[in-house]
Amino acid sequence: MIRLWHVSQSRSFRVLWALEELGLDYELRRCSFFDKSLRAPDHLARSPAGRVPALEVDGLEMCESGAILLYLAEGHGRQLRVAEGQPGRAQFLQALHYAETLGAHLANLTQHHIVLREAWMRSDTVMRLEAMRLEAALRAVGPEWAAGDFTVADIATGYAVWIAQRFVILPPGAAAYLENCQARPAFQRALARDGVAEIYTRPFYPQPEKEDR
Repeated sequence: MIRLWHVSQSRSFRVLWALEELGLDYELRRCSFFDKSLRAPDHLARSPAGRVPALEVDGLEMCESGAILLYLAEGHGRQLRVAEGQPGRAQFLQALHYAETLGAHLANLTQHHIVLREAWMRSDTVMRLEAMRLEAALRAVGPEWAAGDFTVADIATGYAVWIAQRFVILPPGAAAYLENCQARPAFQRALARDGVAEIYTRPFYPQPEKEDR
């Protein structure tokens, strides 16, 4: 049995989407950032940082979404990866890891707009700067799949673009790319199972306006 520990809208959505693409049977165990479930000893044994995803698969426990995506593609759905030595391998690896570049900007924006609840804790400068950096990084995305055919690299990148639309207006290529991702039946099935929004409760988080001097 495959088990996925999941929080709605978090990076565990990448694994949820991959499981749906692969048509694998799995058990979804819902967690929350707002109770103590992610700090419980049993969960920390699966995920030492106290985060999601955490996955039980093939008798193993894994907790890094990028590694999980690659492991699932290699062992359970080779159609979702580009093998070593095959054309498109470099593009596949580039996109898989470029998703982490996007994710770094998203993490900073999420921290300032959402996690830091008091206005005095936030930096308007950081929010504006990270939004500009995210928008620039998104210009390298889409509209075609990263390595020719759809792979787990597109799941990683597609999730980042899906969240990015909460913070910036997507460049045309990234907007078309997201439409292609959202049109996939597996994405729609994952979205239906994702759960009630817990992190991003607003459709858009605008940049703070600059004060006139």
